[in-house]
Amino acid sequence: MRHFVRVVAILFAVLASGCETTPASPAGSAAHTAGSAQWAQHLRQFEEGYFARNPAFAVRQGRHEYDGRLPDWSAAGIRGEVQWLHAQRTQAEAFDQNTLSAEQRFERQYLLSLIDTDLFWREEAEQPFTNPAFYLGDLDPSVYLTRPYASATTRLVAFISYARAVPAAAAQVRANLRTPLPKSFITYGVDSFGGFASFYREEVPKIFAEVKDPALQTELGGAIEPAARAMQGLADWLRSGLPQAGENFALGPMKFADMLRMTERVTTPLATLERVGRADLARNRAALTQACAQYLPGATITACVARVEADKPSGSAVDAARAQLGMLRQFVLDHDLVSVPGKEQVLVTQAPPYQRSNFAYIDVPGPYDKNMPSVYYIAPPDPSWSKADQDAYLPGRSTLLFTSVHEVWPGHFVQFLHANRSPFELGRLFVGYAYSEGWAHYTEEMMWEAGLGNGAPAAHIGQLSEALLRDVRFLCAIGMHTQGMSMASCETMFREQAYQDPGNARQQAARGTYDPAYLNYTMGKLMIRKLRTDWTANRGGRTAWRAFHDRFLSYGGPPIPLVREQMLGTAQGDLF
Repeated sequence: MRHFVRVVAILFAVLASGCETTPASPAGSAAHTAGSAQWAQHLRQFEEGYFARNPAFAVRQGRHEYDGRLPDWSAAGIRGEVQWLHAQRTQAEAFDQNTLSAEQRFERQYLLSLIDTDLFWREEAEQPFTNPAFYLGDLDPSVYLTRPYASATTRLVAFISYARAVPAAAAQVRANLRTPLPKSFITYGVDSFGGFASFYREEVPKIFAEVKDPALQTELGGAIEPAARAMQGLADWLRSGLPQAGENFALGPMKFADMLRMTERVTTPLATLERVGRADLARNRAALTQACAQYLPGATITACVARVEADKPSGSAVDAARAQLGMLRQFVLDHDLVSVPGKEQVLVTQAPPYQRSNFAYIDVPGPYDKNMPSVYYIAPPDPSWSKADQDAYLPGRSTLLFTSVHEVWPGHFVQFLHANRSPFELGRLFVGYAYSEGWAHYTEEMMWEAGLGNGAPAAHIGQLSEALLRDVRFLCAIGMHTQGMSMASCETMFREQAYQDPGNARQQAARGTYDPAYLNYTMGKLMIRKLRTDWTANRGGRTAWRAFHDRFLSYGGPPIPLVREQMLGTAQGDLF
């Protein structure tokens, strides 16, 4: 689901099995070899057609001729998009691969998987009709508010157009969603749609206060209130369904397996995946036991983790994260871990009310917006929680450090610097869930292995806390969607196996119901670690890490099985 990756559409590619392949060229190589001009033309028309049907996505990539527009979410509009996707798939499959260059064959697989991903969520999972989360990413107006791609006046005009489109979009969302919805879906929708309403009214006028044009300010005021009422009305309508709400969120084993196959091209049996996840959980818990024995000898693991989490940064989490970024950037450079293309900057600020389903995330401008800053958002605790839960929600210094690794250096921010410069056009535009979150999560452990924290057990406990959180996500996704696990049991698992505070445990368990693909953090990390082992085995081991990272990131954002095939020259070998 696009909004969970924040700045990208989920994109994955086909894994060809049992055959040798010619690797596509990595970034920095010579220009693509000659191939089919018709393929290049087809790719361009697909991208333009995709932008037209997904204008909010186009804006996030920097195509500002689409500013202010929202998708057609009517039932007829969704049917039309599905039909278009099927037609595009048929056309892509019809290309004679013998006429394509190696790079174009790679791009064809990339394209087919993007189409399959969108078709899965729209057709098989029916998310436009079953899940409020489907709509939230495209409703996010932050690009107009925080990205200085144009003057404040120009962006205000765009926001006014966006706000005027919101009431019709809200009516389409309400018409689409089938009730009764699961309770967790309703709660998320109420918080998010209601968060839009308060954000429009309270924050947007402050952001655009620098625009002194009285006529535009009047237009803004006239557009904000109908948009806010529409979002609040949608939230109130969802809330009215709480008495009938249950826990009917599970995809079921068949759809869950289809999700992995169609979106990630992972066909590993669910039982095997579960064993892989439990093994990683056991590995990280054993490491945590050892680190706690050094940090707080004789204490329980719970007490040890609590002591580390009680060591809060001085000042706000936003200020502390801001202070960490310079040190992390220098560490990456000093240890020669990955190239840092470009000189783009990262701003750190508090997350807006409509985007607080997770503690932290980053918004990285797309490839058409050049030299724009990225924004690293940190969410405050829910004010409705008890003071104790709010205090516990704010991370300790060590955990925040590895959150900043994940989001910025060398996680999402560095990965998107590479993606925006990929030689593959699709790679610049479409970055997949497991690729993006797998890389960011992988960098946490990689940075610890490279020496971040100087071996201090408190730092290791911070890194392991993040790893255990993602391990439990992995197991809860499988359990809740294929084995009948309840949200309450998942919440308990977050507390007991990942040592999460009650607020985070509730939030994480709920997210697993409406984001069944959040197992991609651990699944992606494990596939990258296995690929690193295999690729560096005859290339110098640890000394080849930078070369491995640069090569891996050069492809943009296809599924990791496809990257494995390209880097190793074969589709054979275990993913995990």
